[in-house]
Amino acid sequence: MGVGEDVPSLLALAREYIRTKYNKPGNVYLGVVSRLDAPVTGATLLARTSKAAARLSEQFRERDVTKIYWALVEGRVGAPSAALVDWVRKDERHRRMHIAQPGAPGAQEARLSFRTLQNFSDATLLEVQLETGRKHQIRVQLAEHGCPVLGDRKYGGVRRFASGIALHARRLAFAHPTRDETIEIEAPLPDAWRPWAT
Repeated sequence: MGVGEDVPSLLALAREYIRTKYNKPGNVYLGVVSRLDAPVTGATLLARTSKAAARLSEQFRERDVTKIYWALVEGRVGAPSAALVDWVRKDERHRRMHIAQPGAPGAQEARLSFRTLQNFSDATLLEVQLETGRKHQIRVQLAEHGCPVLGDRKYGGVRRFASGIALHARRLAFAHPTRDETIEIEAPLPDAWRPWAT
């Protein structure tokens, strides 16, 4: 799923914002520290200097960043909370990830935990905390455990969601790259979530 050519990218919009806010002529440096899958909404992280980008990237590599997502999944999840540990591997032929046996060639450990925020008649709102950051990790693990993300046909979702898939990067918390303080970012929910998140 890509963005149309006439729609500016997040990076282009952020560069223009920095250029205007700080009256910067010419090219503006922005380092992409964290990314989201194309159909996922929410918080991502960009750095204004290469030094900040390197320090923030190190925090992600060392798993020192708190990453909280909200996922609206099909069906009712009975457990108030759970931890999932699986092994995931890329399936190049089908351009997706899948669950693999531990130790299988190319397999990586994937860990997350979740808690149930609200049960609906045929869906559940989960708050998911990623411990590892594998490609499509939340999507493939939740689907494997019987609760695919709404709208996520790639990983077994049957029901549609108003806009893309019902996965939102809700919060990031990390150490400021140059000051001794913790930064917390919370991304507001898109309009498509309003019927579900009260």
